[in-house]
Amino acid sequence: MRLLLAMVLLVLCSGCTTVYPNQQITGQDFPSVSGQTLEQQAMRFPEDVLGQQTLLLVGYKQDSQFDIDRWLIGLDMTQTQVAAYELPTIAGLLPRMFQTTIDNGMRAGIPKPLWKGVVTIYQDGESVQAFTGNQAPNNARVILLNAQGQISYFYDQGFSVAALNNLRQQLSQSLASANNP
Repeated sequence: MRLLLAMVLLVLCSGCTTVYPNQQITGQDFPSVSGQTLEQQAMRFPEDVLGQQTLLLVGYKQDSQFDIDRWLIGLDMTQTQVAAYELPTIAGLLPRMFQTTIDNGMRAGIPKPLWKGVVTIYQDGESVQAFTGNQAPNNARVILLNAQGQISYFYDQGFSVAALNNLRQQLSQSLASANNP
C-alpha cells in the first residue's frame, strides 16, 4: 500500500513542476526562505546563519541526494571547515500535503545525529527553484553564503574535484578577507 501511495505521489508531483532555466546567482543575496529541520526546528535562511560562512546543498529531487552525498564526502575527506546544510527543496501544493510522510521517509534514511543539518523547504520551494533554476534537477545546487547572506560561490553542474577545489579556494579567500579588513 505504501509503495502504491509513493508511486501515485511521484507521478502527481512530477507533472506539477515548472522548469526554470539555470541561473548564475553568484554575488546576489540569497532570498529569505523558511523550512524545518528533521528535528522539527524552524529555520530561516539566510537569517539564521548570518555572521558565518554557510554552505547550502540544495536538492530538488530524491536523486540529487547522490550528488549531495559526494559533496559531503569530498568536504569531509578534505577536512573543509564550513557550516553545511542540506536543503531538500520541494515545490508544489501536493508535496506540502504529504510533508509529514516525506519528512518521515527522510528520517528513516538519515542517521539521527544528522537531522539538525537537513532542512526541508516546502512553502518557499518554488521561489528557490526559480531563483537558481532547476534544469538538470539531479544536480545539487551548491551555494556558499558569506557572513552577510550574499552568495560568494555557486555551482550546479554536479560534483567534481575541480569544483570542490574552487569552493575551498573561495572559502580561504573569504576567510582571509574577513581577517584582514
